[in-house]
Amino acid sequence: MARQHARTLWYDRPKYVFMEFCVEDSTDVHVLIEDHRIVFSCKNPDGVEFYNEIEFYAKVNCKDSQDKRSGRSITCFVRKWKEKVAWPRLTKEDIKLLKKVSTKGPPPAMDDLDALDMAAVSDGRIGEEQTDGAFDFLWIGHNLYICTHQGFLEYLSLCVCMF
Repeated sequence: MARQHARTLWYDRPKYVFMEFCVEDSTDVHVLIEDHRIVFSCKNPDGVEFYNEIEFYAKVNCKDSQDKRSGRSITCFVRKWKEKVAWPRLTKEDIKLLKKVSTKGPPPAMDDLDALDMAAVSDGRIGEEQTDGAFDFLWIGHNLYICTHQGFLEYLSLCVCMF
């Protein structure tokens, strides 16, 4: 079975960067925190392998960092080398994942809306990873953002994903 990236949330604090790898009921969990990167791997109950390798925005203190496993996720407490320095992003590379949809041109025909998962719209699940479609949709204010499913899976571990 092929590997995929685990959904990753991160939070910047003055002394620490908190990272949460969202995999429920994980097994074979391995977390390696080094000065410039983190490597995470595990399996879920269905046997799907998850693997994330992230190069940090700045140097961290790997000796004073730790991880904690719960039933729903694996949380890593990564100590910053330079305290009280805000990180604008988690990764060294500045990757733009979402593209703004242009408002130019005619509106789509009503029959085009069948491609959207209307149950996800009504339940407020827009922005979550959906395995049955080719795109993810995300509303921020009055702007609609679309992310290709391939790009979403490829760069999920490299961005803030707080849908």
